[in-house]
Amino acid sequence: MSEDPASETLAEGSLISHLVELRERIIKAFGGVLLVFLPLAFFARTIFTLVAQPLIEKLPEGASMIATAPASPFLTPFKLSFFVALFIAMPWVLYQVWAFVAPGLYRHEKRFAVPLLISSIVLFYVGVAFAYFVVFPIMFGFFASVAPEGVAMMTDIGAYLDFVLALFLSFGLAFEVPVATVLLVATGIVEIESLGKSRSYVLLGCFVIGMLLTPPDVLSQTLLAVPMYLLYEFGIVLAKVLMRERKEQKEDKPATS
Repeated sequence: MSEDPASETLAEGSLISHLVELRERIIKAFGGVLLVFLPLAFFARTIFTLVAQPLIEKLPEGASMIATAPASPFLTPFKLSFFVALFIAMPWVLYQVWAFVAPGLYRHEKRFAVPLLISSIVLFYVGVAFAYFVVFPIMFGFFASVAPEGVAMMTDIGAYLDFVLALFLSFGLAFEVPVATVLLVATGIVEIESLGKSRSYVLLGCFVIGMLLTPPDVLSQTLLAVPMYLLYEFGIVLAKVLMRERKEQKEDKPATS
């Protein structure tokens, strides 16, 4: 039995149109990042100094950061400026992703997805801010205090950038725990009761994740694990509120029909 040529042509045309739209969304997302990056590039040195401030303040008197590669003083600040531009333009990038996906969602799915999208952006920013303002001063102060006598703490700027970017990403993703918890409950993958019974395993898992994502010291692991677990508890509370609202909506439908 041969396939209908009209349906085959329609499917091919639909696929091409989706690919064209995807390309346009990617170009718009990259254009937004580039638009933010261009002015930031003129302030690359200032931005790097600002990001490096938590370490600079904890360095011993007379010590400074160093550049071991010839091009590092030029390339490292520009690399940081690009990631800062990506960070600032992230809402625009996620909007392009949303605009591509949204036409395929039902109305109730859109109503559910928009608050989650906004909260995930906000929580990621909060995680990065927590790392910069709380974790970095404590962690770098600890590292400086335990340096062996006779060892000068002089960090390479390229190694420092890679280190802080990894921590920014780790804390930003760790603060997405409430969103992940709500999604698991809302999609029916996990019951709220199961989340409550798994608290001890989740606490252990938070410390394991902290051990994998942060430097090998107890202080850094704790600074990531404890907020992650508290956010897990917060996610359970949000999931309970969501399920209560769903239950009330289901009860109201028969009454109004």
